[in-house]
Amino acid sequence: MGTINIANSKGRDAVVNTQSVRKATRVRWLDEQGRQVSSARLLKATLARDVAALEKAAGGLDKLSAALIASDPEVDIETFGRLLRQTSRVYVDPDGQIVHKVRHVEIVRNPDGTERERRPRRIAQPNTCTETPLKWSGRLMKKGEVYNRFVFSSKMQIVHVKGLTYDFLYAMARELEEKDSLLLVGAGPRSNQPLVFTRGGNAYRGFLEGQTQGDRYRLVLHLSNMELKAPAVDKAGQ
Repeated sequence: MGTINIANSKGRDAVVNTQSVRKATRVRWLDEQGRQVSSARLLKATLARDVAALEKAAGGLDKLSAALIASDPEVDIETFGRLLRQTSRVYVDPDGQIVHKVRHVEIVRNPDGTERERRPRRIAQPNTCTETPLKWSGRLMKKGEVYNRFVFSSKMQIVHVKGLTYDFLYAMARELEEKDSLLLVGAGPRSNQPLVFTRGGNAYRGFLEGQTQGDRYRLVLHLSNMELKAPAVDKAGQ
């Protein structure tokens, strides 16, 4: 569950909660004797026993093939299969040495997959629960238009935390339902910036959907980071 600051069409804003729409499936795994099964992490291999290290030690791939037939240099019976508990992620260079200073780079590619730009990675900062609320952009889009243009990768349900925020969100859901449209939600003073919920997280376009039934309401924020585009048509029309 998270928190966002959102405003309605009248300019009023309130801090409300968000929760995942998906419900986790509870699965219990049992062995053949009906005993509870638990997952475990095992050490599969080490850098000293991978193909590159073995090839270098043997003096060539042909010699390594002969060594694999004659013995098992890739297997370390004292280490492989050991249970892993507390681990940390590290970065290594091509020589297998730990790298202590890492520079993250973003690679921007063209539609055909070729590289267009290489730049330092930008760490996105969260902008959904700041002093500037997610304002009512006023840009409404028909549901059919949104479904045919954007790919939804996730969704969140916006819920109230008290009676005042219930009235606030119910009125928003009722207004969107009457207009039979989705509201484009963005961050920033002009509501034109993508939504970022966590530091370094993905940037999304938000589409707010509202439904009511009696005194109940449902506000779902659909999140998309991909837009569908028609393929280019050549002069022959093919």
